[in-house]
Amino acid sequence: MSVQGGVISGRYGIEDRLGSGGMSSVYRATDTILERTVAVKILAEHLSDDERFVARFRREALAVAKLVHPNIVQVYDTGVDDGHHYIVMEYVEGRSGAQLLQAQGRLDPAITVEVGAQSCAGLDYAHRNGIIHRDVKPGNLLVIGGPAGKGEMTVKLADFGIARAAAQTRITQVGSVVGTAAYLAPEQARGEEATPASDVYALGVVLYQFLTGRLPYEGSSLAELAVRQQSERPLPPDSYNDAVPPTLGGAVLQALEGNPVQRYTSAQELSDGLRRGLAGQGPAERTAATRVLSGGGVREERAPRRREERPARRTTQGRPQPGPVQRAPQRYPPRRRPPGSAARAARIVAAILVLVLLAAAVAGLVIVATGGDEGAAVQQVVRENVSDQVDGLKGLIQDNSQ
Repeated sequence: MSVQGGVISGRYGIEDRLGSGGMSSVYRATDTILERTVAVKILAEHLSDDERFVARFRREALAVAKLVHPNIVQVYDTGVDDGHHYIVMEYVEGRSGAQLLQAQGRLDPAITVEVGAQSCAGLDYAHRNGIIHRDVKPGNLLVIGGPAGKGEMTVKLADFGIARAAAQTRITQVGSVVGTAAYLAPEQARGEEATPASDVYALGVVLYQFLTGRLPYEGSSLAELAVRQQSERPLPPDSYNDAVPPTLGGAVLQALEGNPVQRYTSAQELSDGLRRGLAGQGPAERTAATRVLSGGGVREERAPRRREERPARRTTQGRPQPGPVQRAPQRYPPRRRPPGSAARAARIVAAILVLVLLAAAVAGLVIVATGGDEGAAVQQVVRENVSDQVDGLKGLIQDNSQ
């Protein structure tokens, strides 16, 4: 069966090809049942023969189909027909970020921030639902309106899932890696599992490219790129584009931190940083609360308020009333001292006092042997030290005698 001009599963009439890559080709098609235009992604033949890849790819497609968000391309259907494995998706009539870069070289800072903020909204929603994109790059950001046409701008993330399926199957192709090497976070380049922070890094690369027209790191191979990521720091975006506020450039550079811990903790935090940077504001001040990463996002843990800070209960007449009686209000109740403990404590303190006096006597001998101004200085130090020790021992004796 010829794909172009044919019908998939008796339902999707394939029309013109929208684009292609090493893993798939995308066609515009018509859903003859619902009478709407859709996009059909058909896997390359060499991948369709890999049963493990196909199984993982379909599982990922089903997982992504559950993501319903205005900034994510909706997945409608998936299946196989005459050996052609396909995914049916929402048709987006716009241009990709890669096409915008090719046409314009770089984007206006305000447009870049809007593209970034909407991309962050889609990523944050996916992350909270347990899905990581793993292949954020300009070609997977679809822009409707704004710089891509007329009307209000909308950005949609495409191609969730296919990168994960390929990575788990460990498919290798000559001259390529899963995802585009320039957008891989350092931990991904090392072969570690991708996390939400990996998507934040990749989007940071895209935003840097939108602002400057160039990549933060360039290399002819994955190994060279990894070395540069470890040994170099990209120049601020305003070094290449005077229209970029330094604060906005700083926000993008934070997304490009090599250590995931030093990046933004979430895509939403990156979005906030971009908007603040465009307004000329620095990063938001962190509170004294401890930021803790959890499965559901970031939560803040504050120290519990002390008991004496709790306000007294009031009646309807406004007069303070004591709170309810609580048992064992202290965390660690005081222990009873066994009989004779005060005497033993006194003996211990007396022994310590004897040691201090012996030390003072030895110091006195040193003073006599030294003589002169130096001996007077040593004598003053010893006198002060012994006085301090005696005062401390007095307090210790009083505490143990109670």
